[in-house]
Amino acid sequence: MARQQAARKVKDKWKAKEWYKIHAPKMFNEAEIGDTPSADPEFVIGRTVEVTVQDLTGDFSKMHIKLKFKVNATEGMDAKTVFVGHDLTSDYVRRLTRRRKTKTDHVVDFYTKDGFKYRIKTMSIADRRIQSSQEEGMRAIITETLTNMGKEMTLSEIVKAIISGNLSRDLAKACHVVIPIKRIEVRKSEVLEFGEGEPEAVFAPEEMVSNEAPEAAPAEEPAEEAPAEEAAEAPAEEASE
Repeated sequence: MARQQAARKVKDKWKAKEWYKIHAPKMFNEAEIGDTPSADPEFVIGRTVEVTVQDLTGDFSKMHIKLKFKVNATEGMDAKTVFVGHDLTSDYVRRLTRRRKTKTDHVVDFYTKDGFKYRIKTMSIADRRIQSSQEEGMRAIITETLTNMGKEMTLSEIVKAIISGNLSRDLAKACHVVIPIKRIEVRKSEVLEFGEGEPEAVFAPEEMVSNEAPEAAPAEEPAEEAPAEEAAEAPAEEASE
């Protein structure tokens, strides 16, 4: 009897819940990105959802980029969200930081043109050892470049540049005056303070599915046996956040 009452209570609890459709912000054309159950719309506020760029655009070459959204309002059975940051998948980062590669991390906080405080974490990949003076030079250039971009670009424009890969290419090009870096990845970002209003759409509706040829992902290479003296000096691979 007690078991039947407990089962009935659980069933009634779920019966009281309703499903809310979660939508991306205007920044991503309010595309539907999931659903969540709740007995009270207030409990939906603050919930987070994570989707890949592939989920939003259908572009499988961007499946390694994860976008993060947080519910900040409900309208009827629709849950509205705001963009709070992005991250790269751990397996993609591991493929970039194979043996004999030097990884240099850097964190920059800056304000965008529309008043958002944005944190970007970059990851520079080099085929050879980088001297400390070159690391300092790269960090200074990355900080200056992102700070200047923030003065001229809105949050949505910067996010679009991250997704397209243009921001990574611009940073690598800027760093060439210090060292011909192999590649720079924007591995993570986070909105620290929200500006006034809501960022405009990143993609026009017709751009939600990319017609461009997908960018090739870094190919796996067979493991190499490093010389004993070089192996002892090789920098330890840092764990991705």
